[in-house]
Parts: sequence; structure tokens; C-alpha cells
Amino acid sequence: MSNFFFKVLRPGINSTFQDKGRYHMQHLGVTPGGCMDLDLFSIANALVKNSSNEGVLEFAYQGPLLKLINGKTKIAITGNVLFQIIKSNNETIKGECYRTYDMDKGDQIDILATKKSSYGYMALEGGFDIKPFCKSVSILSRAQIGPNEGKKLKIDNKINIKINRNNNKNYAIKISSKNESTIRVLKGSQFDYFSKKSQKDFFSKEYKISNLTDRMGMRLEGEVMENIVNTNIRSEGITKGAIQVPADGQPIILLTDYPTIGGYPKIANVTSVDYSLLIQKTPGEKISFKLIELHEAEQLYKEHLKSISKIIKEIREIN
Repeated sequence: MSNFFFKVLRPGINSTFQDKGRYHMQHLGVTPGGCMDLDLFSIANALVKNSSNEGVLEFAYQGPLLKLINGKTKIAITGNVLFQIIKSNNETIKGECYRTYDMDKGDQIDILATKKSSYGYMALEGGFDIKPFCKSVSILSRAQIGPNEGKKLKIDNKINIKINRNNNKNYAIKISSKNESTIRVLKGSQFDYFSKKSQKDFFSKEYKISNLTDRMGMRLEGEVMENIVNTNIRSEGITKGAIQVPADGQPIILLTDYPTIGGYPKIANVTSVDYSLLIQKTPGEKISFKLIELHEAEQLYKEHLKSISKIIKEIREIN
């Protein structure tokens, strides 16, 4: 373990280490977890020349304030994030997302807030020196699984970094973000449990994202869904993006830290191509749903992966 590290001066609201998750433990009741926004995660790692699954720091709404106690590193922040770097001589640098910054001993990174979005990411050159659990450094805070004793960052935590900065070149890229309010979905396995009116309402009415939203799920408020068969089903395997409807008729979208099984009927499932768009929505925002077919969803996702791969390739070429 290196002697280069940050000290947590302010932990932020929901700051955790994340990678792509652990996908071989669902039969044991352990969800894959991982980063909420795979696109931002991947771009952050590319900017600092890391491998595609290097662990990063994920934060929500308000991020942490970290002081580099020893060493020197290079960082990148992705998302729609307000942040600043406070140099050891008290010079303050207003941060820009999607570019790299050098940090030296005594410098601080102050991640103030996400702007009109939920999640942001901080990656650093070489990565964080954290111990994986079952081949992943993703933290599942509800189950207390992962590094940092499976817990969110706390004040005075010590965050070790793997290497001293090797590259003194800095660069920036431009990323355009979309703010669509329509989320494309596929029919759920219990779609026919709901009345024709409710099926129609689901795709024609808006839903408001409630405050009861976290990494596990997003509760919606809007038109009550009428179940004409049974409000409960035998528990079955489930996945992120599933839209369950409990007995109160108000949909719940399961997110990245979803349970591995569920016993509520599912009216729809969020498409992979729109998942990152969905999770960046904040409580109080309104969304609507559009039904598409499986072949459309597959093609859209292929095109999306191609566009992200192009961005990653361009970053690698700059490096």
C-alpha cells in the first residue's frame, strides 16, 4: 500500500467507491451494484488513462471535500458538476468537467454540487488503492459490502491512492448532454395484469419523481395503476430498470442496487439506452414513458455503445 492519500474533510451526501459491479453473486442474493451512470464512469477513467473498470468515486447531489495530504495525482470529474480546486497557496481554480487537473500535496478538491442532475464521478490517474471484495470495489452500503467497510465516505476517512502522478499533460473534451423527459421502455412480464385504461395512462400521463429515490429505486407519483389480476406474484428474478407496481398503484423503478428477486407485478422495463438518462433525474422532475419494441431497443443500444466507444477512442488518441 502506498503512502499517498487524501483525507476526507467533508464526505458529501452519498459518496462511494464504484466500478462496473460484481456479476457472479446474484444466486446468493447479492446484487451486482456498481456505478449508476456507466457512460460517465467510463469517460472519467479514460480521461486519466485508467483501465475501463478501475474504481472511481461516485457522489450524488453534494460531493466530498478532499485534501491531498501526501503525493501528487491527476484527477478528472465527469457529469454536470460544480467543483473547485483549492491549491496549497489558497489559489482557487474553478473546475470544468471532462478535463484533467494536476493536484499536489496540500491541494483540496471541493465537489460542491451536481447541477440539474444526480450523479457525478471523480477518477484519478492509477486509481484508488482500495481492496476489492469478490473481484469488485463497488460499495453496497445497504449490505455493507465492499471497501471502506462497505460504507459511504465519512469525515476523516483516509483514501489511499495507488501511484504518484506520471503524466503532466492536461487535456479537455466536449461532451453534449441530453435532457429528455421521455424514457423508452419495454413491456413488463406482467403488463397484462393492468387494466386497458391503466396501460393507456402509463404511456400518456406524466409521473413525478418522489423524494423516496436512492441507488435502490425510484418511487413515482402520478396516475394510479389498476391491477385487475393480483397485486402480488410469486417472487421471481428481477433486474435493474424493472418498473414494479405495488398494491398502492404507484410505480417503483428498480435501480442499480436492486434486490435480486421481487414479488410485485412489473408493467414495464426501462431500456438500457435510456437508463443513464433516467438515473440523472432529480426528485420533483416529471417523466413520461414511451413503449418500443425489443428490436428497436437493441438497435438503439448498439448505436449508443458505438457513440461512447468513439468518445473513449478519441480520448485515448489525445493521451
